[in-house]
Amino acid sequence: MTGRGVAIVGGACTDFGVRPLTWAELAQEAGAALFSAVPGLRAEDVDSLFVGAAMPERFAFQSHVAPLAAEQMGLRPRRLLQRTELACASGQSAIRSAYAAIASGLSDIAVAVGVEKMNLPSMAEANTSMACVMDRPWDGPAGATAPPFFAMVAQRHMLEHGTTAEQLAAVSEKNHRLANTNPHAQFFAKRFSREKLLGLPIVAPPLRLGDCSSMTDGAAAVVLVADEFLRRFPGPVAWVRGSGQYSDFHNLANAGSLTDWVGMKLAAREALRQAKVDVGELDLAELHDCFTISEIVEYEALGLCPPGGGGRWAADGNSELGGTLPVNLRGGLLGCGHPLGATGIAQAVEVYEQFASRVPAARQVRDPRWALVHNLSGSANVHSLMVYERGEAS
Repeated sequence: MTGRGVAIVGGACTDFGVRPLTWAELAQEAGAALFSAVPGLRAEDVDSLFVGAAMPERFAFQSHVAPLAAEQMGLRPRRLLQRTELACASGQSAIRSAYAAIASGLSDIAVAVGVEKMNLPSMAEANTSMACVMDRPWDGPAGATAPPFFAMVAQRHMLEHGTTAEQLAAVSEKNHRLANTNPHAQFFAKRFSREKLLGLPIVAPPLRLGDCSSMTDGAAAVVLVADEFLRRFPGPVAWVRGSGQYSDFHNLANAGSLTDWVGMKLAAREALRQAKVDVGELDLAELHDCFTISEIVEYEALGLCPPGGGGRWAADGNSELGGTLPVNLRGGLLGCGHPLGATGIAQAVEVYEQFASRVPAARQVRDPRWALVHNLSGSANVHSLMVYERGEAS
């Protein structure tokens, strides 16, 4: 990477789920949790704030949310204040923007926070809002919200490669089981066997309820710091070592193959190239499992297994703790829920906590050095990846 070194020095998450809180209250809760989690962090030292929020206008009837979040978190940004919107990757986009600002010298100490309030009194209204993520005038009338689109991906993957419902359930069971180690997860207290998952109602064939991430309220935040200021935050850090992003279509008519995610391949190649690390050197990964089929296709796009082999790779336990590459150890989107703007930041919090050895033993990777975080947006048409390396503040 070029410019100054940038590292995450800590982070925090609110509880994810159906929360009886407003958007502003979730931001306030994330701020309180962040200051509690990061010793030495003072509000007056934070010069910039980046707010990941996908659709507060529709879910919370509130725009201009960056200054609102700053006020609720007790911050007064004096150098950069902005909101980032990239649907499901809005949170990672906030981290990427904070990283770029610090690396370029426009900021020294920045907070990236993601907030989403998705549960409305009317679920029909909430689901209608989700159609705005797609090309609404063209794809919306065809009902192309996320579940039907990813159902088509699953159908095609099954046709081309023989992927089975049992393999989809293997991904869901793993991620829900790991969510049982994470008190912030929406499904922390619920147990799902593969048999139970295979008996849940169909949402969009072949995807069942357990194959789909949930409508979730939640927030998460991290602190990013330039290398010369790290002495204020002693302890482990997560260095930003690589970043990649790619967008190749928006209208579904231009999607090409549903099962070969070229955009993710190219974004991953760029992020790993910048970090000077190979996928085989990664110690853990946070992948965007908005649906079980997503995680399976993502294994293949990263080159962890041959094309079409993702279902078998999952069923064989390669993505478990102790496997070839542990994936979604906090529980993923399936187990934690998916508050759009907060997800990418919650993933980064997990990476930092893994590096600091602060997660429960049931999901702790032994002596991790390298981690990858991936988010997709919309109809898997945008892919965003970041690579982190464990280090110590000097």
